[in-house]
Amino acid sequence: MKKPQALAGLAALAQENRLDTFRLLVHAGPDGMPAGEVAAALGLPPNTLTFHFDRLREAGLVTVRREGRSMIYAARYDTMNALLTYLTENCCGGQASCGPAECQPVRKRAKVPA
Repeated sequence: MKKPQALAGLAALAQENRLDTFRLLVHAGPDGMPAGEVAAALGLPPNTLTFHFDRLREAGLVTVRREGRSMIYAARYDTMNALLTYLTENCCGGQASCGPAECQPVRKRAKVPA
């Protein structure tokens, strides 16, 4: 990851609703969640959530696909892991053994923790 991509990701996450949205999608797993479920879980109006989804998508942190009439959003684990690696690549004098563990998504979507 290059600095401009890291800055875009960090800027997208530097807002409370977007951070909550992204964390919810990470928890949901690679299958993602319908936009309506995200809105209900976070108590956000759909038009506000659409704005936040757009910022996260522009930063490469989420993907979207259509299933019937639903828009399904999912976290991009590859981008998240690249951002974590970028942030910690100089940890411990650059020794590979001290970097962050990569997040491996779980296929089955679990209930959202309280």
